[in-house]
Amino acid sequence: MARILVTGFWICAITLISCYAAVYWGTGVKFAKKEEYLEGLEYQKVRVINVPIIAEGAVQGYVVANLVFTADAKTLRSLPVPPNTFIIDETFRQIYTDEKLDFRKLSKYDVSALLKNIRVSVNERLGADIVKDVLIENFNFVGKEDIRS
Repeated sequence: MARILVTGFWICAITLISCYAAVYWGTGVKFAKKEEYLEGLEYQKVRVINVPIIAEGAVQGYVVANLVFTADAKTLRSLPVPPNTFIIDETFRQIYTDEKLDFRKLSKYDVSALLKNIRVSVNERLGADIVKDVLIENFNFVGKEDIRS
C-alpha cells in the first residue's frame, strides 16, 4: 500500500515538473535580471500666476500665465523642495519688473528671453541645473475693464 502511494506521488511530481518545463520552454520566458528603469524628463504644470500690471499709479490689468517646466525625473524625486514655488516666484518677478512689457502699446515681446531668464534664475536659486526648460501653456492679459466686480 505504501509503495503505491509513493509511486503515485512520484508520478504527480514528475508530471508537474514536466508541465512547468514545457510551458516555460514553450513561451520563451526567461528570468531576466531586474534592469534599472531608464528615466527621462518629466513635465510638471505650475499653477496659474496672476501678475498685476501697474501703470500711472493704478492697476491696468493682470497678466495670467500658466507655465510648464521640464526636469530630470530622478532629480525631481530627490529634491527636498519642489521647484514649482521657485518658478512661480521668478515668473512673477520677471513679469512684474519688466519695463518692456507694456500692454497699452502692444509690440512683439521676446518670450524666449523671459523663459530663459526664469530657467537660469531658478537654477541659480536651487544651486544646480535642475530645470531643463520652461514652456508656456497660456499667457494672457486681462484688462481692468474686463474683470468682473
